[in-house]
Amino acid sequence: RAALDRATVLLSVTKGGKRIDNVWGSGGGQQPVKHLVKEIDMLLKEYLLSGDVLEAERCLQELEVPHFHHELVYEAVVMVLESTGEKTFKMILDLLKSLWKSSVITVDQMKRGYERVYCEIPDINLDVPHSYSVLERFVEECFQAGIISKPLRDLCPSR
Repeated sequence: RAALDRATVLLSVTKGGKRIDNVWGSGGGQQPVKHLVKEIDMLLKEYLLSGDVLEAERCLQELEVPHFHHELVYEAVVMVLESTGEKTFKMILDLLKSLWKSSVITVDQMKRGYERVYCEIPDINLDVPHSYSVLERFVEECFQAGIISKPLRDLCPSR
């Protein structure tokens, strides 16, 4: 019953077909995971060079894998943790904010991406000292920007 109610809501939203494609995808799910990970990594690197949020959004949608958008969230946050300057921090924050506001990345995908980072932060910290403090700061900024919920912010591990 819950699934039918959810489907009814999705179909009633304006541009219902486009919304359903955004939730379920149409053909991109047939691509190998390694290929998708590489595409997302290239998309993020290109975004950091160009700063073009709309182009990054278009490229992400062209992959047609909304069920895999948590990978973009994960990779983006890890890039912030591995970066040394404020530029990457701000640019990734802007990208996630834009993808969130345009509903390209859903609540569930955002949550899954952050949870993956939270689970792997002990390993990340071995390679990137101070990653806990950078993560805490980034998570707080994301919460302030309305990208993540308070419960997800509160799950953020700290040293």
